[in-house]
Amino acid sequence: MRTRVLRRSLWRLAQAPTTSVPSWLAAPFGNVSSAKSRLEPWAPQTPWTHRLLYCTSCLSEDPSTWEGANETDNIAARGWQINEDSESDWRSHAASAARSLQLIKCRMRWKEMLVRVKQLDKILENPDLWQDPNSAAKHSRERGAVASRLKSFRQLEVDLAEHVGLAELAHEENDHQVEAEATKALAKLRQIAKERETAALLNGDQDACSCFLEVQAGAGGTESMDWAAMVLRMYRLWASNRGFETTTVDEVQGEDAGIKRATLRLDGDYAYGYAKCEAGVHRLVRISPFDSNKRRHTSFAAVAVIPILDTGSQFNINESDLRIDTFCSGGPGGQHANKTESAVRIVHLPTGITAQCQSERSQHRNKQTAMAVLQARLQQREMALQAKANAHHTASLGEISWGNQIRSYVLQPYRMVKDLRTHYEVSDPDAVLDGDLDGFIFSLLAKSTSES
Repeated sequence: MRTRVLRRSLWRLAQAPTTSVPSWLAAPFGNVSSAKSRLEPWAPQTPWTHRLLYCTSCLSEDPSTWEGANETDNIAARGWQINEDSESDWRSHAASAARSLQLIKCRMRWKEMLVRVKQLDKILENPDLWQDPNSAAKHSRERGAVASRLKSFRQLEVDLAEHVGLAELAHEENDHQVEAEATKALAKLRQIAKERETAALLNGDQDACSCFLEVQAGAGGTESMDWAAMVLRMYRLWASNRGFETTTVDEVQGEDAGIKRATLRLDGDYAYGYAKCEAGVHRLVRISPFDSNKRRHTSFAAVAVIPILDTGSQFNINESDLRIDTFCSGGPGGQHANKTESAVRIVHLPTGITAQCQSERSQHRNKQTAMAVLQARLQQREMALQAKANAHHTASLGEISWGNQIRSYVLQPYRMVKDLRTHYEVSDPDAVLDGDLDGFIFSLLAKSTSES
């Protein structure tokens, strides 16, 4: 049945007057006239499948040619009502998806990104650029990242136009089976567009960077150290689910249980953009496993998130301003770890900022990692001095106690996790502690955008 609908629609496209050609079919050719001129000479002689493949092959792969694409605006302009409850109304799904795509286009700065692609193309065409491999690699990576975001969004626009066109044709032909298929596809596209709408909130200057995530135990002694270890595990699982590469930079074990502090490095697309929403104090309420009387205890742990910036924008560090100490690594690792000074601590004397690493067996690699952490912390300090508005970039590990928390994890007497910034809450703390944090992150991103 789907074959019959498409065959008749393409035949009608070839025979119809220019003004009646559907815009969704004409879009791949650039305009209605070119669609007619390309299809007319051979439409009666070739199978409908060849014609459909020809339409698809005319979609441009070059982002620089997408400036005039307006399929989403055309669908949104039809004024279809958005109904949250109707699953069988394909018009509602199409209108909702079109609205989400319009918001995405605005938030991702579509036109600015198209201009940036053209600028990068000109830069990469310059043969002198490749005399500096580092600069060439940086511009090439940026071009690939920007083009990837544009193509991903453009594919959503094309899918929306195709599904709407198919639903309209099936409705005209009274083909209920094909119309149901198109409705199902539009419902799925609506959900995808909604998720992408939230992800498009990551448009800050450092959002695309990798980052360091620091966890530190707060007030509560052994209880808080154990809670800090639970928080660290939560972020490791979340990062794994997100596809980020996780590296332990530094981890100091507690005397009896848990950790005093730890630093993770998260590498991946928009790692900082997502992780920055977790910066702040996290509060746990539970029956203590360390209390023989089984009393309820409150524990605190703080999280700070620092972006890892490109080399060109890093803080300039003078070697004379550094004090570098080496010491034996603590914890498991055998004779080599406990008897050789492989751990490194670097102190920036003018500011007193310290960074250390003991995760590697090599002192040289530990020094490199500690320098990267120190660089990030100094850059964070520089941002704070330049503008007080950097509070949305990272939270300080200041007083980690009652009254400063951003989120509460309650295991007793009831079970709930609630974000105090957005009032978003869930009743399954086990899932949250296993890394299901996206709901909290997306709700904060949406709130931040609506306020701005």
